[in-house]
Amino acid sequence: MTTAATGDTVRIHYSGRLTDGTQFDSSEGRAPLEFTLGQGQVIKGLEAHVTGMETGDKATVTIPVDQAYGPRRDDAIQQLDREKVPAGIDLEIGTQLQARTADGGMLPITVVGVDDKSVTVDANHPLAGKDLVFDVELVEVVKAA
Repeated sequence: MTTAATGDTVRIHYSGRLTDGTQFDSSEGRAPLEFTLGQGQVIKGLEAHVTGMETGDKATVTIPVDQAYGPRRDDAIQQLDREKVPAGIDLEIGTQLQARTADGGMLPITVVGVDDKSVTVDANHPLAGKDLVFDVELVEVVKAA
């Protein structure tokens, strides 16, 4: 069996759920998720769990908030002047938008409130503040060169 180590590219099948059992994502019906260990391409807790697994291993892991998307931050909720939002954008609660950051990157935000004068947006990841449970199967390990 091949053991996954930092620098290796791995392919996993997974199912992610909240601690109450609500599923939020799964690779079922799709190609396995591929990422390189040590590159920060997935949440810390999932990467740490896959490191050391062997091809064919299956496991369930609970990942605490601080190893997932972190705690919810009140400062990530902002109220904007409605006039600053470009015309033609759907401003209903739940609408997903993108804002440009100071360094030119893009930040996903969600509309959480709207009235005639303002729009309230939340830049927290939807899974922030939550412990996550993953069922993982390590399908393949491509050893680092």
